[in-house]
Amino acid sequence: MEFFTHTFDLQEVTGWFDFLNNYSVTYLIIPFFIFEIIRYAILKRLNWNIVGDSIANVITVFAFIAIEYILGALLLFKLYFWVYHHMSIGHLPINMATIISCVLLADLAYYWDHRVMHRIGIGWATHTVHHSSPHFNMSVAYRFGPLDAVFPIFFSLPIVMLGFNPWLLLAVEVFGQTFQAILHTEAIGKLPKPIEYIFNTPSHHRVHHGSNEQYLDKNYAGIFIIWDRMLGTFAAEEEKVVYGVTEPIESVNPLVVFFHGFTRLYRQIKHTKGVKNKFKLLIKPPGWAPRE
Repeated sequence: MEFFTHTFDLQEVTGWFDFLNNYSVTYLIIPFFIFEIIRYAILKRLNWNIVGDSIANVITVFAFIAIEYILGALLLFKLYFWVYHHMSIGHLPINMATIISCVLLADLAYYWDHRVMHRIGIGWATHTVHHSSPHFNMSVAYRFGPLDAVFPIFFSLPIVMLGFNPWLLLAVEVFGQTFQAILHTEAIGKLPKPIEYIFNTPSHHRVHHGSNEQYLDKNYAGIFIIWDRMLGTFAAEEEKVVYGVTEPIESVNPLVVFFHGFTRLYRQIKHTKGVKNKFKLLIKPPGWAPRE
């Protein structure tokens, strides 16, 4: 029991996550992406579209980071810490039990955040950026939309209200994103069954990025695929995955990639009659249209 109840210093714990999160780009992500590029070349699949797509992915992540930084500086941390100090049921100690609990709760919150972004118009307008690449490699993990940093706020605040330190929660959430980054690859096949049953894997995440009909809106998981298995949104990788969205954007222009979801939503709203129907386009599932 002492293993779970020993209290850690916050700086020590965030240091662990810094190594797993921030430094992973240099010791894991970039080396593996180079391996993928070599693999594309060996398979004679390397072309300028893949290169241009990868460059666009990197540019979108810098735009996303800029937006996220502004949000963090002006709103996010002030809001999180205000809730932590004024609305939480208490302040939990930082020990192995609360760290594990935070990872599980943050992952479940991510599942619902991710599912909502797929199932409402304004959510899909930003998240479609991540899905619009017709390729599947490590760079696609960093293909973000303009409001991808906004939606998680609504699902993370309840965790802060339970008493989890916002800095710990942030570190755990970034860890979840880092974990998912390494799932964006075709170079790894299916893993042993116990791993495939519990954890999200490259195979499961390939399904999530598929535009095949049976793969649409499946496998929302971050770290643990058990949420999808429990909540009826799981699909196994069977037929070959066709990556991208059902209406391809056919562009590697970073501006087109970053804003295409909102330009499409704007055109839909513009050409839809009635204020009520225009509003419904924001909250109804993608593809919804009013009856004539």
